[in-house]
Amino acid sequence: MKKINIDKLISEMTLEEKASLCSAADAWHTKRIDRLNLPSAMVSDGPHGLRKEDDSPAHFGLLDSIEAICFPTASALACSFDRELIENVGNALGKECQSEDISVLLGPGINMKRSPLCGRNFEYFSEDPYLAGEMGAAFVNGVQKNDIGTSLKHFAANNQEWRRMSISAEIDERTLNEIYLTAFEKVVKQAQPWTIMCSYNQINGEYSCENKMLLTDTLRDKWGFKGLVMTDWGTKYDPEAALHAQVDMMMPGSSADRDAVLFGLQNGTITPAEVRRAAARVLALIEQSLIWKL
Repeated sequence: MKKINIDKLISEMTLEEKASLCSAADAWHTKRIDRLNLPSAMVSDGPHGLRKEDDSPAHFGLLDSIEAICFPTASALACSFDRELIENVGNALGKECQSEDISVLLGPGINMKRSPLCGRNFEYFSEDPYLAGEMGAAFVNGVQKNDIGTSLKHFAANNQEWRRMSISAEIDERTLNEIYLTAFEKVVKQAQPWTIMCSYNQINGEYSCENKMLLTDTLRDKWGFKGLVMTDWGTKYDPEAALHAQVDMMMPGSSADRDAVLFGLQNGTITPAEVRRAAARVLALIEQSLIWKL
């Protein structure tokens, strides 16, 4: 398999092809472009064991998954306080991703355990930001040493079930930075995950996937994140606002998202530079996913 020349590909793409990369092809695959021999990359749940649907376009895990190893959940693993153990688990999952041709493992989840009724607590490491950050960084390093990506999630403050997809988490600046963002900052700086996944909720009245303060000012400019930002599956967002905030790929992908990007380009509310930036990051992700196959 040939190495991707990102600059060359970008120069050969039409604006429509660049825009198409801003939205996934389906629930699990990036968009492929046959004209340019650009392959797709496949992503898959989950943080403690693969949940790969066998070449199915179905959304949200409605079909049977392949058989795969299942490790203890993050809530159990974090009780070990053992970075080396967590890294070894990540390493094993990375190798399994290789065997199943998965490019990005959708995890780890490192949200704070604020509510005991949160349905995702089992896959979050801790209620303590330091512990969650250390465990998350070890997990990411373990997976990515196999040239398999991770997706750090859910960024940020997605900590409860009541109105999970629309609630606005009202958080003052100090609490946000010292409690809810600390673990994410540690993982970004210590492990540089290939991707980060936005959360469903709003923060102080603005959806995470449209939140420039969160995705640009904090994640990229302050912390130095270099990778791709994707939405969570079925997140509420305006594609134009998401691109402005530096979301690169909308999941699970839809023609409506792609049409909205093209409409914005035609009307000047989205710039070609924004689309090029997002497309380049998708291409970089695909290029990274091919390294171990070369």
